[in-house]
Amino acid sequence: MVKVKPSRFFGIKTTAGRELDVALIIENRIQAFQRSLEESSSGEEELLARKPLDIRAIIIPPGSKGWIYIEAANLSSIYRVIQDIKYIKRTSPVRVNRDDIMKMIKPTPVIEIINVGDIVEIVKGPFRNMKAQVMDIDRNKNIVTLSILEAQFNVPITVPADYVKPVKKAGGV
Repeated sequence: MVKVKPSRFFGIKTTAGRELDVALIIENRIQAFQRSLEESSSGEEELLARKPLDIRAIIIPPGSKGWIYIEAANLSSIYRVIQDIKYIKRTSPVRVNRDDIMKMIKPTPVIEIINVGDIVEIVKGPFRNMKAQVMDIDRNKNIVTLSILEAQFNVPITVPADYVKPVKKAGGV
């Protein structure tokens, strides 16, 4: 039975806007290294000296400028693929918790964060940049009913939950 090492996540600081370039360079290096391992048949000693890279994923989460994340079993594999890449700002990778990576990849939907009575800001649609109070939430249809605070009179409007972002909780917390 083959023993699989548990993987860990490491963050690598890059030049902002060059995250995809760095990820592609790393991917190409991994593929070239794997090809060289397959082609080399000069001896078992050389093969044992060149441990295979154990990099399992390269992650570029949306909204994280200047950082890429690599999932690997050991740090030496990361050091081998990131050396001499000119867009890497910090050569020592930073250990990142798995939960933090999951939050970046799959953020919590707004509909789960807001409650009735919360103050929200409308970020899309004709009422953009207006503040409103949540009057009702339909979690099945993913819509919220709002009362715009800046309006002269109370007219409830219904918008998709993706159109709002929370500003203040109902209790002032």
